[in-house]
Parts: sequence; C-alpha cells; structure tokens
Amino acid sequence: MNELIQRILANLRGMWHRRWIGLAAAWIAAVFCVIAAYRIPERFEASARVYVDTQSLLRPVMQGLAIQPNLDQQVALMSRTLISRPNVEKLVRMADLDLRVNNNAEREELIDGLMKSVQLSGNVSTNLYTISYRDPNPEQAKKVVSSLLTIFVESSLGDKRQDTRAAVKFLDEQIKRYEDSLQAAENRLKDFRLKYIGVPGQSGDFFGRIAKLSDDIEAARLELRAAEESRDAYKRDLAGETPTFLPEQRNTMPLAIPEIDSRIAAQKTKLDELLRTYTDQHPDVIGTRRVIAELETQRKQELEAMQKATTGTGRAESSAERNPVFQQMRVSLSDAEANVAALRARLATLEGQYRQLKSTARLVPQVEAELAQLNRDYDIQKKTYGDLLTRREAAAMGVDVQDTGGTQIRVIDPPRVSPQAVPPTRLMLLATAFLISLLVGVAASFVANEIMPTYRDARRLRESTKRPILGAVSMLPSSRAVRLRRRSAWLFAGGVSGLVASFAAVLAIAFLAVPAA
Repeated sequence: MNELIQRILANLRGMWHRRWIGLAAAWIAAVFCVIAAYRIPERFEASARVYVDTQSLLRPVMQGLAIQPNLDQQVALMSRTLISRPNVEKLVRMADLDLRVNNNAEREELIDGLMKSVQLSGNVSTNLYTISYRDPNPEQAKKVVSSLLTIFVESSLGDKRQDTRAAVKFLDEQIKRYEDSLQAAENRLKDFRLKYIGVPGQSGDFFGRIAKLSDDIEAARLELRAAEESRDAYKRDLAGETPTFLPEQRNTMPLAIPEIDSRIAAQKTKLDELLRTYTDQHPDVIGTRRVIAELETQRKQELEAMQKATTGTGRAESSAERNPVFQQMRVSLSDAEANVAALRARLATLEGQYRQLKSTARLVPQVEAELAQLNRDYDIQKKTYGDLLTRREAAAMGVDVQDTGGTQIRVIDPPRVSPQAVPPTRLMLLATAFLISLLVGVAASFVANEIMPTYRDARRLRESTKRPILGAVSMLPSSRAVRLRRRSAWLFAGGVSGLVASFAAVLAIAFLAVPAA
C-alpha cells in the first residue's frame, strides 16, 4: 500500500513538473470544445400522443355473425411499418422538407436522417403511442410530427378499407366462378336425366321393382289359370244343356264380342295408366295404342263374320237361344271370357314391363355410377357456393362493423413543441467542454511526464535504471529560486483561474441567451 502511494505521489510530482504543457493543452482543448459546442445546434422536441382504441361493444355482439380482423395485430403491424421509406418520402413532401434539397444525394441523406430521428414509442398492451421528433427549428419539428400523425391515421383507415375491398372482391370472383360451375353441373345433371329417362338410378329400387313385378306376374298367372278353369266349366255346362224351344222370334244381330271387348277395355285401362306416367311419345304408349287399334279391327271383322253366320243358321239356333237357362249360361260364359281376356291383358302388360326392366338391367350400374358422380360434384359445388355466399355476407357485415365501431384513433396530446431545448443543451455542452479541457490538461501532463520523466528521489531512479545508487546530494534552493518557484505557481494558478473564468463567462452568456419558458 505504501509503495502504491509512493508511486502515485511520484507521478503527481512529475505531472506538476510538466504542468505548463497540461495547461496549454487544456486551453487548446477548451477553445476547440467551445467552438464545437456552439457549432452543435440546440434541438427542440415536438411530440404527440395518440390512443388506438381497439375495444368496441359491437365486437362481442357481432361475434360469429361478421368477419372481424385482429385489430391488435393490425395496430402492431401499423406501428412497426409507420417509419418506413415510403412513409418517410411522403412525410418529406408533406412537411416541405424537400425545399432545401438540391440533389438526389441530399434527398437520400435527408430521408435516412429522418428514419433515424423520428421516434415512435408505445406497445400493444396499452395501445398508447408517442410520436416525437427533434429539430433545431421548433416549427419544423412540429410540422414533421403533425404530418407523421396524419400518415398514421390515414394508413390505419386506408389499410383497413383496402384489405376489406380486396377480401370482398376476391369473394365476388370466387362466387362468380362457382356460380358458373354450379350452373354447368345442373345442366349436366339435367341432360343425364333426360338421356336416361325411365331408367332407374338406384340399384335397390330397380331390383325391388323386378322382384315386385315377378310376384305380380305369378299372381296374375294364378288368377288367369283360375279364370280359365271357370270359363271351361261354363263351356262344359253349356255344352250339356238341353235347349227348350220357345216360340220362334225374329233373328237379331250380335252387338258385342265379350272376349275382345274385355281385352280392349283392359288395354284402354293400361293406356290411361301409362299416360299418367309417360308422354305420348313413349314406346309403351305407342305399343298399347297399336294393340287397341288391332283389337278394334279384329272385333269389327268378327262382328261381320257373325252377322253372316247368323243369316244362314239363325233360324235353327233361335229356338235354343230362347231358353232362359241357356241364355243365363251364355251370359256367365261371356263374363268368364271377359275376365280371362282382362287377366291375359294384365299378364301381358306385366310381362312386357318385366322384359323392359330386364333389358335395361345392364344400364343400371353405369347409370348409378354416373348419377352418383354427378350428384357428388353438384353437392360439393353447391356447398362451396353456399359457404362463399355466407362468408361474403359476413365480410360485408364486418365492413359495417369496422366503419361503425372499428379501430378508433384518438389524439390524446396534439403536436406541441417543448419551450426549452432538449438535452444536450448549450449549457450542458459547455459544461462538458470545461470538464473535457481539464481532463485533456491532466492527461497531457501525465503523458509528457511519461515521455520525459523526471526523478525526484533516488529510489525511483534505482527502479527505473536497475543500477545501484552510490549516493544522493540534497539541493538547497536559493532565495532567487524560491521566488521563481512562487512566481511560477502564481502564474499557473492564474492560467487555471483564467480558464475557469473564461468558461464561467461563456456559461453566463449562454445562460442569458436561453429564452424564458
């Protein structure tokens, strides 16, 4: 510890020996620092505070009904991109900063300086943002902050409207595209149904119809067999009946043929049923009408033949036909013949339908597969189209919600300029210059002592030279040397005092030049 103190004291004595170098360096540094302090202009800070209100009563009310963007995320992105190059270029034009620009290099330098100087502080948690800018000209600083605040508000509203318009436009384009696709799918489905009209589209229904027709055919055959047996019984009874002759009456021409008439009636009934299901151009309708026409022609021919036969044999048979029992049996036989004809016509109809279904059996898997694919495509496109319509309505409602109760930007503190210059002020710079000059003086004395060392005692000389000291001679200063030392000390004190007084005068002048708040 004593050694360290001794070393410090030795350095201080050496620095005192080189004090004039330090004093000169301090004066030179003071002059340069004062000039630099006056060349650095004082800057005034303009600031404004805005509050971005993202909490609206409509947001929870319209939850699930309207598309609502993440307002907090939008505000955070807007705050991060506010001080971007396009916005700063716009700021230069709005604040007329380009009036003092002569070329592109100066313009780029101005833009880069503004991007570094303009400050935007705040966070998403509080949604309170402060815009500040410092400039030597107070009015210019206020104008820059006002312009930046305008850009902040316009970018918020403009980006929101632009995003909304883009979203609605995209939805409209997609809706138009899916509307065309849906219409094309409907047309394909319509053409498919017209192409395979009458062909079942479900295999379960098809085979169910075949099974039902098969059961109906078996039932019709049983009924026909029973009717034929009944008819044959009437024929046998009629053949064994002995006619009772009544007084001869005038011969009459037959007016009806029961078998053919029943078949015609059955075909007409079938035609009515077909016309309820199909059009006049359907093959079954055309075939049924052709069968009716043939039966009517056959009936007409048989009536003519019966009329001719009655003319020749009418007199012989007239007596037998006058028997009441015989006539009743003939009527029953006619009814049986009509029933048999009707059952045969029904059986023929069922068998025709069965053959038609069997002939279209090979088309059922193909029709079923194509119909399933068409329905699947149509259902998917219809569902997508409905979802797009719902989203467009939600987006349109979201626009109204944003316009009514969306992001609200409130200016808490309008742009204002601080009446006093912001640190570092002129006084602070001058005080710093004074401290720097003192430090430069001390450092210059220390360096000079290290470059040109002096030895005040034998111990330091021995440590520096690494040589033994044989002896030391003390110096007894004369009165003249003492006076010179005192005068040198007074001169040094005067130089230091002059430096301090000069700084005090400069500080006083700078203080008086500061405008009152």
